[in-house]
Amino acid sequence: QVQLVESGGGLVQAGGSLRLSCAASGRTFSNYGMGWFRQAPGKGREVVAAISWRGSNTYYTDSVKGRFTITRDNAKNTEYLQMNSLKPEDTAVYYCAARYGTSWYRDAGNYNYWGQGTQVTVSS
Repeated sequence: QVQLVESGGGLVQAGGSLRLSCAASGRTFSNYGMGWFRQAPGKGREVVAAISWRGSNTYYTDSVKGRFTITRDNAKNTEYLQMNSLKPEDTAVYYCAARYGTSWYRDAGNYNYWGQGTQVTVSS
């Protein structure tokens, strides 16, 4: 089992920044591909970004490219999502997810473990 706990969400004005963290425990963190997903009210869960087990490969959905950065620190068992130039349409509950394997994974169905989510609200 892998336990994931997100933090860092909050209320920010458009154009502002937030950094989300996801602390993992229970298994060897570096053996897992990690991802960030979000779900806005009335919408399905969508991938935001994903990162391979060593952090050398990443994926971003088009709407966040150039604004968000996913990283990981395997020594600290933590994944991060730096979010800059935030827009009201980024408002959602953000979830981190883990899946055993070396690669990054875009589809939510590929992930075995999920955090409880953290709310991000961007005001206009």
